[in-house]
Amino acid sequence: MTENDMKRYYTEEHEWVMPIGKDIIRLGITEYAAKELGDVVYVELPEADSSVSAGDEVGTVESTKSASVIFSPVSGKIVAVNEELEDAPELVNEGPFKEGWMSEIELSDASELEELLSEEDYAALIAELAEDEANAEEE
Repeated sequence: MTENDMKRYYTEEHEWVMPIGKDIIRLGITEYAAKELGDVVYVELPEADSSVSAGDEVGTVESTKSASVIFSPVSGKIVAVNEELEDAPELVNEGPFKEGWMSEIELSDASELEELLSEEDYAALIAELAEDEANAEEE
């Protein structure tokens, strides 16, 4: 199975998760979030081997425009972090779904994935946000 064949899940806060192995997901922010943030200059990552619950803060992404907290959409144990982001935070902008991933989590409850948005639902959310933005500009 290639990376393109794997299903991604999304949150309304613009994080994505993708199963990459048995009960292990990779976590990052979406292209929309990376674009909205602007040029990423710093990424704070969680500690490897730490336990997280869905909704816990698992990092921060700082850009030239603002800072954004990253929340874990699932519960489990952080099994890896993308240490390359420490020296190259711009990877988040260059490839948020590829080399810009943030951490890997071993799921404690795989059914939590079912509570996240599908790719289609997330696309609809982005379309709605774009429409709201366009309407706001007209006012």
